[in-house]
Amino acid sequence: MRSKTAPWLLLGPFLIVFIGTMIVPIIMAIGYSFNSVERSGLLGEGGLTNTFAGFDNYLKALSNPNFVESIGRMILFGVVQVTVMIVAATILALLLESANAKWPGFFRATYFLPYGIPGVIATILWSFLYIPGLSPIVDVLSWVGIEIDFLGPNMVLWSIANIVTWTYTGYNMLIIIAQLKSIPGELYEAAKIDGASGFRVAMAIQLPLIRPALLLTIIFSIIGTLQLFAEPRLLQTMSAGITSEYTPNMSAYAFAFQYNDVGMAAAQAVIIAVSAFLLSAVALGISNWTEKRR
Repeated sequence: MRSKTAPWLLLGPFLIVFIGTMIVPIIMAIGYSFNSVERSGLLGEGGLTNTFAGFDNYLKALSNPNFVESIGRMILFGVVQVTVMIVAATILALLLESANAKWPGFFRATYFLPYGIPGVIATILWSFLYIPGLSPIVDVLSWVGIEIDFLGPNMVLWSIANIVTWTYTGYNMLIIIAQLKSIPGELYEAAKIDGASGFRVAMAIQLPLIRPALLLTIIFSIIGTLQLFAEPRLLQTMSAGITSEYTPNMSAYAFAFQYNDVGMAAAQAVIIAVSAFLLSAVALGISNWTEKRR
């Protein structure tokens, strides 16, 4: 235990994998974002030449209306979807941790089950409930005179939000439940002696003490929102409202593998990462500011 090399030997395998799969790709992406590829000849038969582009790729990315619109679309998506998901996860956690909850273990497993289904499979399953002619939901609504196209340009974003909410609500619920279980039992006993109702206990004890868990779930959700890719990518073949640059990640993917512009794709990836960091920092700052005002 006194050896100074033993800890590094034990950490060595992790550090090698972490540096190779996380640090090196980040450095390479930043490096690619400052380069541009020039092709010689009509069809590029003259070869490729890498040149230093400075901040040109970033300026082009930020002046690309499709990319800027995709970021705005994800911000709107996050404001609505993350709010609904966190509220739902909090309510479920409070209900399952209440004294009157029956079979809490069964319902925890049931609500968490969608998270165990890969996003690709979940999207395919939900697509059968969105496609007219296959969806019993669309058929029932049409019988009562409600015509709705879940994959239409105005609805497809919220159809994706429904899939994401269904998948991750149970996951966030377990994070909140873990925080609830760390609340000392003496607080509940004191509240019971004072005659506090279940609603009063939730508002005065539980919600203030699970703020760290709520903040964690919000930050995870913000990062996940900007990384949205699999769901819209799969629904793209079924919806005319989803373009190849519908989300920031899809835009970076399109520039990298469809337009063969690695520099632009890398610049967009860096912008996505910085945006996720800034939004997470804003959420953390708001949380700290509201806590200091108490």
